[in-house]
Amino acid sequence: MDKESIHAYCLKLRGTTHDYKLEWEADRYQIGGKMYAMIGGNATGKPVLTLKCEPQRAEELREAYESIIPGYYMNKTHWNSIYMDSEDVPLDLVEKLIEHSYDLVFGKLTKKAQQEVLLLEETM
Repeated sequence: MDKESIHAYCLKLRGTTHDYKLEWEADRYQIGGKMYAMIGGNATGKPVLTLKCEPQRAEELREAYESIIPGYYMNKTHWNSIYMDSEDVPLDLVEKLIEHSYDLVFGKLTKKAQQEVLLLEETM
């Protein structure tokens, strides 16, 4: 899993915006102003992809994959981090987890914000 492919995949999701937070040294992907994915480093300097996840599923993923850990610098219940240099997490699973994170965040937006995202897509 490389940064460029993750970046391209996130930007394909409806209404996604990207920025770089200098203080965190991290790329952030947001929907309606709320972050759903982040690419940055952890305390060891290893690059990680951090994604929101339903708590039960987050635990199951951590047990099943050595390269999936509690969200680095995030709420450990609702976020997971995936070591980007890992080979035990298949790319198709990473893509599904990105979509899961996107859907969780989109679902928590106000109805007005959701409509704005949907209208943005229609005008493009």
